[in-house]
Amino acid sequence: MEKTPLDIAWILISAGFVLLMQAGFMCLESGLTRSKNNINVAIKNIADFGISIVLFWGFGFALMFGASQGGLFGSSHFLTSFRGTGPWLASFFLFQAMFVGTATTIVSGAVAERMRFGSYLLFAAILSGLIYPLFGHWAWSGALEGSYTGWLAGMGFRDFAGSSVVHSIGGWVALAAVIVIGPRTGRFPKDGPPANIQGSNFPLALLGTLLLWFGWIGFNGGSAMGLSDQVPGIIARTMLAGAAGMLTAVAIGWWRDGLPETKHVMNGTLAGLVAITASCHAVTTPSAVLIGAVGAALMLIAESLLEKWRIDDVVGAVPVHGVAGLWGTIAVGLFGRSEDLGTGLAWGPQIGVQIFGAGVCFVWAFGMAFLVLKLISPYFRLRVSA
Repeated sequence: MEKTPLDIAWILISAGFVLLMQAGFMCLESGLTRSKNNINVAIKNIADFGISIVLFWGFGFALMFGASQGGLFGSSHFLTSFRGTGPWLASFFLFQAMFVGTATTIVSGAVAERMRFGSYLLFAAILSGLIYPLFGHWAWSGALEGSYTGWLAGMGFRDFAGSSVVHSIGGWVALAAVIVIGPRTGRFPKDGPPANIQGSNFPLALLGTLLLWFGWIGFNGGSAMGLSDQVPGIIARTMLAGAAGMLTAVAIGWWRDGLPETKHVMNGTLAGLVAITASCHAVTTPSAVLIGAVGAALMLIAESLLEKWRIDDVVGAVPVHGVAGLWGTIAVGLFGRSEDLGTGLAWGPQIGVQIFGAGVCFVWAFGMAFLVLKLISPYFRLRVSA
């Protein structure tokens, strides 16, 4: 697939935008945790990024984008040297390496304040080296060459920039982790309502939200794989979906609770952005606004359910990335224009494939993460002592 120097430049710039999202996650998660613990979550954000990109270079990229073996996994590009391959392979790798870093770091905020550092790094390695790239192959294999060779993609499953591949994978893995590890001490008293444990620095967390919003320009815009005439519309719809998500979450929370919550501003924005990520190339602008708004509303419902079920997700990673990502994936079928999706499927079958793909994502990510955590817990203590 021929790429112009301008396409290469845009991919590299977009990779820089997505890298900035790591700083956004670090600020958001550090601000939403208590001061005695926020250095721990900050270090996790940097350490898991380093682990994930090295493993992605070693074998994750090969499993995800190598020559497909029956649509299940790749078998080439292990330990790629990038010498004599031309600029596109290295540019594509860098952009995709930023994505695996994003998926991995989603988990750190959910398990904040009670997971041991060493155990977290081991788990991050399994997520970035195995769980993420294998599902990524099923949905995105062939993207390096501009085709679809994964078994899910062959069915017509589409996820443009990763509502499922990146965000729901991170969200469902986070759900398994918080269930296995358990809530923070004092979060859910036996006799009384859940305790509201406040974060240490809301301005820092809000800065993180803005950095993430800014980074989404490259996250979705770069997923066009070149600087085409599609890109401005993709970015515009992305920005509007984030804004719609923020306004919806604040409005619902204000009506329900009687005051505007800072966390609703942050998580509403992020839920809107996550939701539009799968379809930003294939929907109208009004549809993008609706997708972002519904994503935020579903995020609030999921937050309430987690609290009711006494599941402690510190930053709301499961509602924002798992649930809003699930909705965004299904929204591809509901609102995506067939000429842009290029699957040849009618409206009903496209919705069915999107639901099936989102279900596979949940079963794979949650199931594998839960199994891995249960298997390693006798040998690697997951939780810090009281």
